[in-house]
Amino acid sequence: MARPSGSSVRFSLVRAATALALATLALAGCAGQATNDTFTLSAMPAVEGRAAKGRQLLVPEPSALKALDSEQIVVRLSGAELQYLAQSQWSDRLPRMVQSKLVQAFEASGRLGGVGKPGEGLAIDYQLLTDIRAFEVSTAGPQRAIVEISAKLLNDRNGTIVAQKAFRAEIPVAGSGNKAFVAGLDKAFATVAAQIVSWSLGVI
Repeated sequence: MARPSGSSVRFSLVRAATALALATLALAGCAGQATNDTFTLSAMPAVEGRAAKGRQLLVPEPSALKALDSEQIVVRLSGAELQYLAQSQWSDRLPRMVQSKLVQAFEASGRLGGVGKPGEGLAIDYQLLTDIRAFEVSTAGPQRAIVEISAKLLNDRNGTIVAQKAFRAEIPVAGSGNKAFVAGLDKAFATVAAQIVSWSLGVI
């Protein structure tokens, strides 16, 4: 029986080494996969307010401090000490999620002629400018979810601020664990979003 040539032996060894390297990389990739639970804001606020069918509203992305401008979920341990909730994250950057949910809340109300984000071709009458001041679970004392958002309504026709107000909600956290924390934040945001939408409809 003919012996394999030196070149074929070398080729077989290279192929085996390549296969082993690919298998090692695949295992490393699996080991490095994120294990964080991912959450979104799901509660739809119950909105009251007058109709403004002749108005179109632009909702830009909210501003926020760096600690809030990410996918991380903030937990306040004390007045100045913040941490991020372990093994949990938002499905998107928090300001972008808040923007999308505010647009959805206005749309669901059916009380505006149009509402949308920048670049969606609206004939804009007003802009809703928001700043996320707090979006956290406080564990100093009784655990509670805190959401505070400052809002300004800008008349897009003349560039003047016609009204501004800060909205805040604190909801006791029911239960323990990450899911309970997120559920509290979801409820607190739904409360604030309903207030913002109702107030905006009353102004414009």
